Amino acid sequence: MKLSIIIVNYNVKNFLEQCLSSIQNASKDINLEVFVVDNNSIDKSTQMVKNKFPDVNLICNTTNVGFSKANNQAIKKSTGKYVLLLNPDTIIQENTLSETICFLEKNSIAGALGVKMIDGSGQFLPESKRSLPTPSIAFYKIFGLSKLFPRSKEFGKYHLNYLDTEKTHEIDVISGAFFMIRKSVLNKIGLLDESFFMYGEDIDFSYRIQKAGYKNYYLPTTSIIHYKGESTKKTSVNYIFTFYIQTFENFSHFKSKIENRCQKHY
Repeated sequence: MKLSIIIVNYNVKNFLEQCLSSIQNASKDINLEVFVVDNNSIDKSTQMVKNKFPDVNLICNTTNVGFSKANNQAIKKSTGKYVLLLNPDTIIQENTLSETICFLEKNSIAGALGVKMIDGSGQFLPESKRSLPTPSIAFYKIFGLSKLFPRSKEFGKYHLNYLDTEKTHEIDVISGAFFMIRKSVLNKIGLLDESFFMYGEDIDFSYRIQKAGYKNYYLPTTSIIHYKGESTKKTSVNYIFTFYIQTFENFSHFKSKIENRCQKHY
């Protein structure tokens, strides 16, 4: 099996249907399997999958177990050489799977990659490429310095705004909306950390890949539409506090936790 695609769904049936349809259009000549892990949706998402996409491997949870645990459920069952964690509120291009697989096939040092993401209005999403949120980088983001000086190599580090969005770059953090990783790397670094119920797990995962000696890449030769926030409602004040403030305050603990885990693995 070449590719395993894993989608965690929670009450976004219409987006999920569009996402699965786009996968069908992009999967010609690619040996793949698709998993949908549903976190106890009440919008008949599971019925839609059963009726319209019978080949999809459907895992139905009786409670919302969170993003990390749900992904891990499918990762354990996956058989692909590559694993793609994909948000349900995304639409991939017809060349997305072929382009990303080709890049990984040609670049053995690449442990994982993300792609160029645009929103529903066609605007580039800056979270397509990110740095690790050190205290200083998080400070620049929280207090608007990264917005005031977007091209600065110091203040613009959070979203790496000084890098050309049309060129391939090595980056630190790959977005969880589209996160393609080698299964061999997964076997080395372990599963997603289930202590992250939602948010931050992509940072943790990206950092562990680097600690294992691999590189993370941003690939702009293909793009996806990400209807940002539909599956997680990231625009809430609570999200802003949880993600940015806690990242700023707890980065040292976060980094120490990852390094201790990496020492056990390697």
